[in-house]
Amino acid sequence: MSVPPVSLSARSSVQRESPTTVTAHGVNLRNPTVAAVLAWLWPGGGHFYQRRYFKGTLFMCLILVTFFYGLALADGRAVYAQWTPQHKRYNYLPQVAVGLPALPALVEARRARAGAEPLLGGWYAPPRDADELNEIHRRYHRYFELGTVYTMIAGLLNVLVIYDAWGGPAYVREDDQEEEKAKRGEKDGPPADSKPPP
Repeated sequence: MSVPPVSLSARSSVQRESPTTVTAHGVNLRNPTVAAVLAWLWPGGGHFYQRRYFKGTLFMCLILVTFFYGLALADGRAVYAQWTPQHKRYNYLPQVAVGLPALPALVEARRARAGAEPLLGGWYAPPRDADELNEIHRRYHRYFELGTVYTMIAGLLNVLVIYDAWGGPAYVREDDQEEEKAKRGEKDGPPADSKPPP
């Protein structure tokens, strides 16, 4: 028994490719949604997925160095998740935009609510009460706040990286520039009624 050959049109209807997007300058974004999720999980990950290796490496290095430097400034105490009536840690919202490097704070917060000891030697662990928070501020002085700011900046920068992975590079097309000049009545070169300088 032989299997009849499958025609080319039948093959193309069976194969389903993931949606791809190509920008005006020929950058293949592959699947922008997948790229955005990967860029959130690991800074630069979406760019690696899109085969934009230079940008991915640059973003990964800059954002992760900024995040881990801020984390180290306060011995890992600057990044923690806590949402209680006494203390709402709004700073964690931009920090979690870094993705996986900030997610251990959620694990530590859950363990703290259950009364368990921290897993990572206090890194990412929320303070148990106001006295412990005051002790953190006393021990690290300005470094606690600096660490918080550095890690927040890293997260906010990663939001821009996520957008770049999703939407592609921001270019101004030459056609758009020419159309804008035409609307304003500008031409290339000096105006016709202008006189040369003496």
